[in-house]
Amino acid sequence: MVSRAESAAATRRAVLDAAAELLDEGGPDAVTLRDVSARAGVSRGAPYGHFADKDTLLAAVATEDWERFSDEIAALRGTPAAKLRGALTALVSIGRHHPHRYRQMLGPPAGEDPGQMVAASCRAQEEFLTLVSQVVDEQDVHRYGGLLFTGVSGIINAELSGHFTTGKWRTSADELVDTLVTLIAHGQPSDHMAGGSSPAR
Repeated sequence: MVSRAESAAATRRAVLDAAAELLDEGGPDAVTLRDVSARAGVSRGAPYGHFADKDTLLAAVATEDWERFSDEIAALRGTPAAKLRGALTALVSIGRHHPHRYRQMLGPPAGEDPGQMVAASCRAQEEFLTLVSQVVDEQDVHRYGGLLFTGVSGIINAELSGHFTTGKWRTSADELVDTLVTLIAHGQPSDHMAGGSSPAR
């Protein structure tokens, strides 16, 4: 026999999955609690038993996406450069296959408890910086980590905008990720250009 706690957990899971599907299909505007209830097969009031409002629900979806990304980073194996490339490729994959969820992840935390999304994104940042620390010197970790993250964010946005399909740039998101990793892991700028940083190990 299913306990009350198990039933509540199943309902919450169904609501989250339904919201993620609707977000994938039509963006935030497509996610209404009425449509989420219908997609999840629960009563109209059921989502309110777990989420105060739409913003709180969307924040919970983004929190889970950050947690999955963190788990994927933590599970990477191989050389330091290969793990770093894997992390960036995983982020590109989220943007490529789930663009609305990707934008939700990078949007400002909202809802009743924004701290959960902040904590999840911070964990992902720490996992990512751990990988960066394996290819650059300690004093350069945050600088190069920020460069990689913002660089890949720009690559994702360019791909989503269709810039790589015109043929003008003659490259792809995946090639640019490889180039970024190669530059950081094997070709950091010299000391006088990088404010005193030493070459990568």
